[in-house]
Amino acid sequence: MAYGDRRLLGVCCAVLVGGLIVSGCAGDDDRDDGAKPGGRSSTSGASAPSGTATAAPDPTPTPVATPTALDFTPDPKRVPKNAADARRLALAVVAGPDAWGPDYVKRTPYLSDPDYWPVLGDGCSWETGTRPSDVLSSVTAYSEVPAADGRGTLRVAATVTVHRTEDDADWEMAETLEEALRCPNQRLRDGERIEGLISLGNPFGLGGNYTATDSLGERGGYYSDAVPGKQFYGWYQSRIGQVTVATVVKGAPGYSEQATDTTVGTVTAQVQALVTMLERVKDELEVQS
Repeated sequence: MAYGDRRLLGVCCAVLVGGLIVSGCAGDDDRDDGAKPGGRSSTSGASAPSGTATAAPDPTPTPVATPTALDFTPDPKRVPKNAADARRLALAVVAGPDAWGPDYVKRTPYLSDPDYWPVLGDGCSWETGTRPSDVLSSVTAYSEVPAADGRGTLRVAATVTVHRTEDDADWEMAETLEEALRCPNQRLRDGERIEGLISLGNPFGLGGNYTATDSLGERGGYYSDAVPGKQFYGWYQSRIGQVTVATVVKGAPGYSEQATDTTVGTVTAQVQALVTMLERVKDELEVQS
């Protein structure tokens, strides 16, 4: 498994799909073998054959406590305090093709310019702005699945932003939610736009979010002069401490958020890339035992 993926099994991250919260999970609970809690099969309620001993009932299972806060304690000595340290952290965390899946490759250019900072203008068009003083560093890595087997080119990206403080990162999450309310229709660049954007936020413990302090999801319709028809658009973002991580997928022919008989699903890869970055943040910043 790739660096940072070793704790992915059994970890779930809430995401917004089709207007509903679902969980993208990996682990033993994904099995569909008819087992019931306690290891009993789906036929365990049947009467025992005549002349055989009746098994004793299973003991009452011990309730499993639901976590009430993220299990993450940053080490003050490891927290970045300047742009150079933040840049190193962002590059160590950002998800490349390996975090998305075996079919993904780097796009050209692969990494954003160190000074790149997009701003949603008053006209609901994304423009290049000036990085705010509360952001130490931000980097975006661009990946794709090349066109093949009748499917179009699927383009994805992952972003890591390192803020000066946790409060600054919290404000970024709030502003992201506000942007979708203010501009449900957005122009990404010439010949590229999203429409009908909706967003939903989930603090820790709500909507299946047990992997980050805060998480949010956005989805809408994606339109591009280079891609026929309406495609899907999905943006997932999470925060741990002073760091936010995000993944975005721009749909293409032959793909859908959830897999179908005729399309390849993208949710698993997008959630995997997001959770990989969250685990990398923890590995880089938390107190070492």
